[in-house]
Amino acid sequence: MVDVSQPGRGGGHAIVLVGPAGAGKTTIAHRLIAARPQGRAFSVSHTTRPIRATETDGVDYHFVDRATFLAKVAQGDFVEWAEVHGNLYGTTRAAITHHFDAGRDVIFDVDIEGAGALAAAFPDAVRLIFLTPADWATLVARLQARGSESPETMARRLRTARSELLTVLDQDRNGVPWLSIRNVVLDEAMADVEAGIAARQRSLSPDERARLERMLADAEADPRTAPVAPSAG
Repeated sequence: MVDVSQPGRGGGHAIVLVGPAGAGKTTIAHRLIAARPQGRAFSVSHTTRPIRATETDGVDYHFVDRATFLAKVAQGDFVEWAEVHGNLYGTTRAAITHHFDAGRDVIFDVDIEGAGALAAAFPDAVRLIFLTPADWATLVARLQARGSESPETMARRLRTARSELLTVLDQDRNGVPWLSIRNVVLDEAMADVEAGIAARQRSLSPDERARLERMLADAEADPRTAPVAPSAG
């Protein structure tokens, strides 16, 4: 589901934020823009997900129907796209090149598959940042505090988080350069993110890897993350 051809670029970075629901990706993305409003911009993705009351079309997402989205897929418009929990999400080439050619950083909030596609497309520009809360228990508590998660959606989000942890650890072993940051104190997390953007990509530090491995072990011990058996018939 990816097209990894390299668009033209004028010096900007692809700042790719990945992490489980409740990790604070949206807050950090907005803080990054606020720190350099002329030099950074959001990647506004297309989605078939219904628009929420607090969202604006063209600002939060480009909201389209499924037929329109699939037509763009057929035309090769997307650098990366995926189906997540029944909805389609994708990043168009035009949305990226417009900012890169002006030398602006582009902030991405994508799933783990999209992050891999962007890393392949922009190997010299990408900054892969995996955000987490302090630990697995904190992640669960943050999701519960929302008060909007049904048992089914809670389990689905936790399964996704477990998969993300596993993927980041596996990719790091295979040379994909991830930076992992704990979002516990927002100002400290922001400083770590800015440092990671400025630095060249590297592998996880031993402390980062150990922390993610502890989170993964706790995730695997959580019965809600058990794989869902395929329905009969």
